[in-house]
Amino acid sequence: MFTSFNPKGKQVEKKTMKKGKVKEGKTKEGGVKKDRIMFFDTTLRDGEQSPGASMNLKEKLLVAKQLAALGVDVIEAGFPASSLGDFEAVKSIAQQTKIASAIAGLCRASEKDIKACWEAVKYAKKSRIHIFLATSDLHIEKKLQKTRAQILDMAIKAVKYGKSLCEDIEFSAEDAGRSDMDFLCNFVEAVIDAGVNTINITDTVGYTTPIEFGGKVAEIKRRVHNIDKAVISVHCHNDLGLAVANSLAAIENGARQVECTINGIGERAGNASLEELAMVLKVRSHYYNVCHSIETKELYNASKLVSRLTGISVQPNKAVVGANAFAHESGIHQDGVLKARETYEIMNPADVGVPESSLVLGKHSGRHAFFKRVKDLGYELGNKESESLFEKFKVLADKKKAVFDEDLVTLIEEDANSGKETFILDYLSATSGAGTVSTATVKISKIEDFQKPQATLSFQEAACGSGPVDAAYKAIDKIVNMDIKLTEFSLRAISSGEDAIGECFLKVKYQDVVYSGKGTSTDVIEASTKAYMQAINKAKSFADKEK
Repeated sequence: MFTSFNPKGKQVEKKTMKKGKVKEGKTKEGGVKKDRIMFFDTTLRDGEQSPGASMNLKEKLLVAKQLAALGVDVIEAGFPASSLGDFEAVKSIAQQTKIASAIAGLCRASEKDIKACWEAVKYAKKSRIHIFLATSDLHIEKKLQKTRAQILDMAIKAVKYGKSLCEDIEFSAEDAGRSDMDFLCNFVEAVIDAGVNTINITDTVGYTTPIEFGGKVAEIKRRVHNIDKAVISVHCHNDLGLAVANSLAAIENGARQVECTINGIGERAGNASLEELAMVLKVRSHYYNVCHSIETKELYNASKLVSRLTGISVQPNKAVVGANAFAHESGIHQDGVLKARETYEIMNPADVGVPESSLVLGKHSGRHAFFKRVKDLGYELGNKESESLFEKFKVLADKKKAVFDEDLVTLIEEDANSGKETFILDYLSATSGAGTVSTATVKISKIEDFQKPQATLSFQEAACGSGPVDAAYKAIDKIVNMDIKLTEFSLRAISSGEDAIGECFLKVKYQDVVYSGKGTSTDVIEASTKAYMQAINKAKSFADKEK
């Protein structure tokens, strides 16, 4: 029987922890006091650092609103000092009056970074400055080329300056998982004395194991005399596949905030998965004896949204939100589930928001059925948006025998993400076949001045290619006259049936910057062309701003 650590740092048999004893009761459920676990979501900061996962401002706002609907306590909206784009994104999210979550920005331990962070987050109802600095000797000596004393001095000065601007300060000890415990405890004590509200113990490279990491948290709780003045947070990476397990071990040993991302995306192998942590604490609530504010029925919507906007697909066997999470192929399993769902399902699909509706929409469906289904899916649209979406639905319904929930979500999110486009695809015709040369003809409108819509030029070109998509891309290239290099291309079906909607995701490089594009259609050539046009418009927009 393996051992763990209680908050006093003593080893105990796992069975003795099933009562889930906690030190402070903050809420009551069924007469039993439970500590509250805060969820700190960093999808928009650490998650966006996944290669190719960058989002524009409109997409970040969509994710932020979904995180607020999910009930996340803190949304880390970005790294304001890293770029003007990140600064504006964090500022815009902070200005959203309907977001009740605290808005945090990440910054290094420097006045310049901290000031930029404050200028971005200060508009939020609740603002947080999140400062980080490495504490492992490896990082201190090799990366920062400083001494422990210098690092400690930098941290204290940074906290005091941050505290002069913002009441809520979080400090992350980067690479705490590999830090010397004596120095780490001294460091934690010093920054708490300086005014830190939340101290974040990070397993930056996913190096530790659950018992080891839980022990570190327990030792900090035992040795740091002022630890009761700050919330212990943990930020675990998934390099060895242990991010969720390490986070849970930390909770067992006194951590009361977990940092995580939707779908577990993030640097390298990613971060602890929000949906997995939330459901573990819900399904095994009697074991952990804690509570949280996550509205679990929004987990599936959040997962689908982030996957679609970043282009990072969720693996079918992903826990909680994967396509196979509630699928049963084995005859024995099917029989058991039909008799009693609990035999092979420890979670109710409805608890995580997995759609189970059998309502099928088609070309004969009216507005009432359509709008009801959109509302059932959790979307609130204005009259103008609703009518525009309904028209697009009718066009799609003419192409498909049935329109499924996945199709509607695609239409809604595609419509929400449409913005100013310099190049607009008006017409596409492509031909191909065995023994013939693939050709494509495209007609594109170019908006010269967004303030003067009438100043729009129209161009038409044709080209041959190794296939219809290649031919279409070459015809487009002739019109846009930009040195675009296609670096990644993928196609997949995102709904059911022979006439399923196809989604194309691609990346292009223009002037050494990579841009992503997504397109959907029942015609894969059209989907591929839409994706290419979206990437080109992103590249054009960015290049124009840089001039």
